Amino acid sequence: MKSSSVFLIALGGNLPSAAGSPEQTLRAALAILGKQGCDVVDVSKFYHTPCFPPGAGPDYVNAAARLAYAGTPADLLEVLHRVEAEFGRERVQRWGRRTLDLDLIAAGDTVLPDAQGFARWHDLPPDEQARATPDRLIVPHPRMHDRAFVLIPLADIAPEWRHPVLQRTVSEMLDTLPEQARKEVVAL
Repeated sequence: MKSSSVFLIALGGNLPSAAGSPEQTLRAALAILGKQGCDVVDVSKFYHTPCFPPGAGPDYVNAAARLAYAGTPADLLEVLHRVEAEFGRERVQRWGRRTLDLDLIAAGDTVLPDAQGFARWHDLPPDEQARATPDRLIVPHPRMHDRAFVLIPLADIAPEWRHPVLQRTVSEMLDTLPEQARKEVVAL
């Protein structure tokens, strides 16, 4: 039997699905992940967050979860995409409206594809971030340190997880965000 690795994921949605409201959809997705070989170890509170980018649709419900999973990061990403599809997720527009978004945020201290590949996406200028889409899995998520809607839920479940490239914990990354960004993420 393969041993499990610990993964951090972000969950979000701003459109209803067959499961119901975005909050109901996130809860249902967590239950399905538990049936797809993922052990849901911990789940954050659920948060109301402004739509990102502003004006792209209704506001979101976001959360984070810690999973134990025996496969590779790429294997887990396939599972996450299958679960998104079960809830009607269509990948039409980057950062568009969605019933369910499951993002692989981190895989322990793994850096994929490598430090140079991570740096390319991490350092991408803001105006290119909305247009460019990686052709491979980038782990840790290259924008996680900029996003209160990711870091606040992560702080509930993994405040001491240390980013293997930036060498800062979730709590430290969260502390560097502007106060206004942190105030916009409100527990349900």
